[in-house]
Amino acid sequence: MLDSIQIKNFAIIDSLQLEFEPGMSALTGETGAGKSILLDAIKLAAGDRADSDSIRSGCERAEISVCFRVEDLEAATAWLAENEMSADGECVIRRVLYANGRNKAFINGFSATLIQLRKLCDMLVDIHGQHEHQSLQKPRVQRQLLDSFLGERGLLDEVRRKYEHYHLLQQRLGHARSGAQEREQRIDLLELYCAELQQLNLAEGEFETLMDEYRRLSNAGALNEKTGEIISLLHEDEDRNIQSALGSCEHDLAALLQTDKSLASSHELISAALIQVQEAVAELRAYRDGIELDGERLANANERIANAQNLARKHHVDVAKLATLTFEMEQELATLRGDSFDVAKIEEELAKARADYLFSAGELSVKRQQTAAILSEQITQIMQQLGMESGHFLIDVEPDQEPSVNGVDAIRYLVSANAGQPPKTLARVASGGELSRISLAIQVIMSESSRIPTLIFDEVDSGVGGAIAEIVGKKLRLLGLGRQVLCVTHLPQVASQAHHHFRVEKTSLHDDTTTAVYALDDSERLEEIARMLGGIEITEQSRAHASQMMATRDR
Repeated sequence: MLDSIQIKNFAIIDSLQLEFEPGMSALTGETGAGKSILLDAIKLAAGDRADSDSIRSGCERAEISVCFRVEDLEAATAWLAENEMSADGECVIRRVLYANGRNKAFINGFSATLIQLRKLCDMLVDIHGQHEHQSLQKPRVQRQLLDSFLGERGLLDEVRRKYEHYHLLQQRLGHARSGAQEREQRIDLLELYCAELQQLNLAEGEFETLMDEYRRLSNAGALNEKTGEIISLLHEDEDRNIQSALGSCEHDLAALLQTDKSLASSHELISAALIQVQEAVAELRAYRDGIELDGERLANANERIANAQNLARKHHVDVAKLATLTFEMEQELATLRGDSFDVAKIEEELAKARADYLFSAGELSVKRQQTAAILSEQITQIMQQLGMESGHFLIDVEPDQEPSVNGVDAIRYLVSANAGQPPKTLARVASGGELSRISLAIQVIMSESSRIPTLIFDEVDSGVGGAIAEIVGKKLRLLGLGRQVLCVTHLPQVASQAHHHFRVEKTSLHDDTTTAVYALDDSERLEEIARMLGGIEITEQSRAHASQMMATRDR
């Protein structure tokens, strides 16, 4: 459940810290006092997109922290452990907004993405907004609401996955049919290119080796002459050479060592130099003996280099990439010749994929029809309790549509507001107030079936009043017995049913406006409900009425 919230420099809130309890909590206050700002803060913590305009005027950043208790929530605890964000039975989500437009999110101190916030908070809190009845007429929303009751996430994913496979095969078949001529032309061109590249048969890294060989063969005479001169200087010159000089130095130092041992290091260095010169002479002789003055090999290397460079220019690639280009073209050619462009084979696969999809979509249709019947009855009962005594609600599922990612069902919400009238679409029958009550009935049913521990209702009681409002309050209080319920409301009948009560106040001082929230005791609750009943002037009559309302809480 939601344990606490801290807000700094958000909207018109300077600094705020609240702690919440189990049960139903009402948040009330004058219009514009900032009741919904609290919910906006929770929505940001739950992964809503941030807006730098939400930062309190004159501040560089805003910060929101919410703490949830998760020790009894297996799914959330498992998710935190899987993402290495566990923290001993609690979950602290922090969101920081900066005036320059940047924002950061953290879960238990670990940096998090908005997608991670949304996935986690989907298991922790469910927010029902005051305008949900406006979207209730949209087919997409109607389908999503029905599917949320199914408890068949795996089947929904299976239908989506099979449709995507079926749709991909449809696209492949279209490409295979429409692009047959272009494909044959591409095959002919690739065959020509591959023949040229295969004739060259340039291996990976071979071009660098060819260039080395070309440079060596084309400079063979100079290499032979220069290495001979070096060998002569090092060893073969009879008058004076480096090896002979080093040998004489080594011999003289060896004799001097008998007199002064401190010359040992110099003797070792000269000895090492003599050995290295001897080894260098041996290597240079072997190198000189291996130099070939081979004109034919030079011509072959030159021709191969030229052919490689010409092909590289033709295909607009670096010479070193020719081997990779050969492989890629051979792969493309194999693909164009393969089953992916075999129209008859694709048609066979498509028929199988369609049958497979329709089987799963049929299972989903049956589940939807069964669930729709149960929900229609439950929502009808709540509607009638909310003042639509003759109302009847029907979720119509027609499984005869074209395949889509969501199945083959057309889902419509129908309502009959009065006895004897056939059900019609919501837009044609329900008034604004009736839509609000139908939406509330759906949300109550959704909340009762939900496993999410914290439910937030943002003025969902809009458009109702009197005895109906009291029924709404009792329904929300009943939900609060099993879950934590936060309710932003302007109705005293609803607020009086809450287990806990918070008053939201906006104050202006020295051209500065801020919002504060206060937890109310029983006497303060009495005054607040009386204010909601009587307006600015609170009378003894309104206090008595408020007291009577509060007395009905436990009936």
